[in-house]
Amino acid sequence: MENKLLGILGDEILDLEEPLTHESDLFEAGLDSMGIMQLILAIEDQFQVVIDPSELSRDNFATVSHIAKLIHSKQSTAR
Repeated sequence: MENKLLGILGDEILDLEEPLTHESDLFEAGLDSMGIMQLILAIEDQFQVVIDPSELSRDNFATVSHIAKLIHSKQSTAR
């Protein structure tokens, strides 16, 4: 899941000079409000979860690892 998120961010959302890691600060890498919206659409499509507006926090989207944790919790709740 984290590798898929890295691919989405690197290929579709961020214009990166250096590759991201699972712990890279996404906001330092250039993630902005428009990028978050693109990312949410991709997450909901790829992982079949719905991100609630209350979950749109800087902490939840700070790193790929944090995003993966959010997705895992959403998938666990859906089961």
